[in-house]
Amino acid sequence: MVLRSIRYGEADRVLHLYSERRGRIGAIAKGVRRVRSRFGGRLEPLSRVALILHEGRGDLMTVTGADTVNAHAALRERQDSLRRGIEAAEAVLRLFDSAEANRPAYNLLCRELALLDSDERAATRAHALAFRAKLALAAGFAPELAACASCGEREHLSGFAASAGGVVCSSCEAGSFPLSAEGHAFLVEALGRPLAEAPGGEPPALAQADRAIAETLEHHAHVRLRRVA
Repeated sequence: MVLRSIRYGEADRVLHLYSERRGRIGAIAKGVRRVRSRFGGRLEPLSRVALILHEGRGDLMTVTGADTVNAHAALRERQDSLRRGIEAAEAVLRLFDSAEANRPAYNLLCRELALLDSDERAATRAHALAFRAKLALAAGFAPELAACASCGEREHLSGFAASAGGVVCSSCEAGSFPLSAEGHAFLVEALGRPLAEAPGGEPPALAQADRAIAETLEHHAHVRLRRVA
């Protein structure tokens, strides 16, 4: 999956890729910006591609062959879908920066872009937050939602504390922010349901879920992502 494409020199592009078997890959596509490039438009961001890569001595591989698996053309024609797709790719780019494969993350990104491409109704804030919650799970940073992350209490869960690792009860709420029952339920359903069946939610609950996910990733993964608008 092409996450990002950066102009390099007069005609080349440096690509940030995420692959099923090798995780993050950096590559250079030489001459791709020329009118008669043999790669054409096959290396655009958000495209799923099959590549032939030459691994030399440097940090960047060289693209020697490219075929399109899914260009996600419909996604690019809708502003909201395109914005959500870019957000998803950026989140993967920031969270998964190693050459170690993470198939759940790769499959999740493929699924998200396919949904955005096939159904404009997927370009909602609630859907984007559900994707981000699942991405946190794939990265190993899903918050504790079943019981107080500090003492294990399963009732009176009224706050969220990233430093504690998830929801907290009224007795352990120091350093937390209020989490409503609706915000809590959204997070539970977002992680429990398939991405295509992502739950909806009212703005206050979604804002709480957004903050919970963002603060969890910032505290534990040391990654600050843009809030989902």
